[in-house]
Amino acid sequence: MIRVVVDANVFVSALLNPQGAPAQVFDAWRTEQFQLVVSGAILEEIGRVLRYPRIARYHRWSEERLRLFLDDLSHLAMHTPGEMTLAVIQDDPPDNRYLECAVEGEAAYIVSGDRLLLDLREYQGVRILSPRAFLEVLRSE
Repeated sequence: MIRVVVDANVFVSALLNPQGAPAQVFDAWRTEQFQLVVSGAILEEIGRVLRYPRIARYHRWSEERLRLFLDDLSHLAMHTPGEMTLAVIQDDPPDNRYLECAVEGEAAYIVSGDRLLLDLREYQGVRILSPRAFLEVLRSE
């Protein structure tokens, strides 16, 4: 099964728009079409972003529901040790966490809506795709 790192922005978009391509990526993971790879830093970012007031007013999850969601992600995903440090993306250094996770977890893809990541297109053999482009890959396999 292919290993994939999914950017926090894709998870948030999936929760805010259940009909969009990010939601379809999330559904593909839930139906075991790929193995999700995460790091502690990525899980923390997902939790932090989902707690932003401007985001929380859309999903309206209680803190308990949010914690359960993050626990599910954590339990169902493959974890990387989070020991690697890269400095590839200079304009937004926290974006490097996705590259670090992908390399450590031997992922085939990073799925992101982040322009800085998408502009790389590939890093050490890891393809970086938008949600829509990744869905095309899944459909072709």
